[in-house]
Amino acid sequence: MKQFFKYVLATMTGLIITFFLFLFLLFVIALGVVSSATKEKTFTVKSNSVLHLKFTLPVTERTANNPFKDFNFASFSANKQLGLNDILENIEKAKTDPDIKGIYMDMSSVPAGIATIEEIRNALIDFKTSGKFILSYSEGYGQGAYYLASVADKIYLNPQGNLDWKGISAQIMFFKGALEKLEISAQIFRHGKFKSAIEPFDLEKMSTANRLQTLTYIDAIWNHLLEGISKSRSVSIEELNSLADNMSIRKPEDAVRFKLVDGLKYKDEIIDELKEKLGLKKKNKINYVDLDEYIHAPKTEKGAGKEKIAIIYAVGTIESGEGDEESIGSERISKAIREARMDSNIKAIVLRVNSPGGSALASDVIWREAFLAEKAKPFIVSMGDVAASGGYYISCAADIIVAQPNTITGSIGVFGILPNAQKFFNNKLGITIDTANTNKHAGMGSPFRPVSAEEGQVIQQSVEDVYDVFTSKVADGRKKTKGEIDSIGQGRVWSGTDAKKIGLVDELGGIKEAIHIAAKKAKLEKYKIVELPKQKDFWEQLVKDFSEDTETKMLKKELGVNYEYYRHFMEINNAKGVQARMPYDMLIY
Repeated sequence: MKQFFKYVLATMTGLIITFFLFLFLLFVIALGVVSSATKEKTFTVKSNSVLHLKFTLPVTERTANNPFKDFNFASFSANKQLGLNDILENIEKAKTDPDIKGIYMDMSSVPAGIATIEEIRNALIDFKTSGKFILSYSEGYGQGAYYLASVADKIYLNPQGNLDWKGISAQIMFFKGALEKLEISAQIFRHGKFKSAIEPFDLEKMSTANRLQTLTYIDAIWNHLLEGISKSRSVSIEELNSLADNMSIRKPEDAVRFKLVDGLKYKDEIIDELKEKLGLKKKNKINYVDLDEYIHAPKTEKGAGKEKIAIIYAVGTIESGEGDEESIGSERISKAIREARMDSNIKAIVLRVNSPGGSALASDVIWREAFLAEKAKPFIVSMGDVAASGGYYISCAADIIVAQPNTITGSIGVFGILPNAQKFFNNKLGITIDTANTNKHAGMGSPFRPVSAEEGQVIQQSVEDVYDVFTSKVADGRKKTKGEIDSIGQGRVWSGTDAKKIGLVDELGGIKEAIHIAAKKAKLEKYKIVELPKQKDFWEQLVKDFSEDTETKMLKKELGVNYEYYRHFMEINNAKGVQARMPYDMLIY
């Protein structure tokens, strides 16, 4: 027995020492990465270089300051996930950089929303005014990637590659059948015949109204893509639609025959062509400059002095509390707007909104600060891929609202869902729940019993009240009557193009246009950009990433494309209070 305890003690001691050695090693690695990340880097661009555009990671609104954000501890390697802010700045910088001779686009897909792709595409169109070349090559183009590549002077495809060209499809997953099998009922309260966030829990297919709005805005998005490609490739819109309808692009040669690409080449042939454009001999190497390197190259400031324009990023689902870089916390965003309003050096504010909405209460908290800011100084909203429901709620107080033609916006409507899982627990699990209440309705909202008729009336009235407040504030901000807003509201979703026609949006464009409008309203010729909210402290973010991001990455790996359905289900399931949220999440491809 004595010998046994001796070995147990030795083993425990070894494990403890190993554990602390591992922690020490991790700490050393962390210090090294942090030191590398926080050290002021400079990157010297060699003469006769090419800017290399390749998107392998999702394009966020702004680059994270956490060096562990995309660090792979299995391989001890990191991929820098650039935000749209740095991508646009890099392309603009390359336009006037004498050492950058052109852009080489090398991609099969772009992991970004269509309005984000539009921003990058417009920046590339502006880059071309410099007279520098853009060349694109891929082993296979998805529709989003091809739309981006269509601005290139030359588009090449691998001889065995493919070009996806079939139109836009929007798919929604419905959970009603699964809930019925589990004997869970969704008790639904809403205002708006188009407010379809609840449909996946109540129907087995789209309602007539939902199908109408979906077809309307995906048609608008598709038509905008066709217009851009038609202009760039000199192929008529009618021909492009015909190619999609007849599935005419079946082989790589078809893409050349119908003028969607300029030729079929292998990578070595692309390299030779790039060398020819750069005036290099075949034995010479090409100086490629990646985006994550180029952000460290010197840049030209827009101006000097103390005057600033603040860009406030509101990204993700709207919720009460602090939130983070991927969600809109009412405390964090309202504080950022308030600080920008009270800072005398900040002469104008641009609120960058990329959100499907969320909590109606949290949206109203942010709206209040937006309302006060608009009274104090120029306040412009720039909409990204989506600014709908609560995302529109927090935008409607602005002086000017700017959106891309393919932004998804509107969805002025509210809803609430209370799950009733009583039969699930009773019949499926054999679990019964008994309750003792001090008052008649003390248990209202419990998932273990249905809502009574009287309670349902109270909840529905709260939904109606929120909708009334919502439409009133939009009417005030848009200088319209409540009746006019109600007629284009009812939860209906609009494309940016259609939203401009009905007065929900003022101008079509991206964040660059929004900043230009803000500067003009503030009468600024020279200014600096300040980005808010300030990103979280590194160590605080590190702890969060180790806990939450690890779980998320595991789920994404296991569920694949179905992860978005899981995420949407959990967001709705965990939502608290009345929601001002987009009618549904869908995959558009």
